Amino acid sequence: MKSGFRNTQWDPIILISQIIAMQCLLYVSLGLLMFFMDEIAGANHTLDHLFQYHEIHVTDVGGRLVILAFVLNSMIGALALWFIVRRTKLCLDFCCTFHIFHLFVCWWFNSSFPWTFSWWLLNCVCATIMCALGEVLCLKTELKEIPVGYSALNTKADL
Repeated sequence: MKSGFRNTQWDPIILISQIIAMQCLLYVSLGLLMFFMDEIAGANHTLDHLFQYHEIHVTDVGGRLVILAFVLNSMIGALALWFIVRRTKLCLDFCCTFHIFHLFVCWWFNSSFPWTFSWWLLNCVCATIMCALGEVLCLKTELKEIPVGYSALNTKADL
């Protein structure tokens, strides 16, 4: 008999689908956020703001808006972890997967390894926000009370 509580088998198709969904959702949301930030700053819309590590700085409004877009995207990423992954134990894994993939994309886009302190600081802060907030959201869902009242006893359970 199969229990309906939680599937403990390793399913690579679901795992790969979740990774692809997370990557796509986070890059689409980052692109949309960056579009609005570019509109506010009056800047050109280019992929440089997403992947060029020299764009991350606090010297002007454009650089600050790039930082703001990344921080807001980490919060959207936490919501994505809550809706797509739905497991507290997997939040760190999916968060690190996204940021490692982003590291490789930035490395390829710039044709050099990102050595700037601001890029590393921003990505570490964003990964921390995304992981911690995602874990809190998933944990609240996982710790919801299981109904045990009279109406719950009258329903049939798959044991």
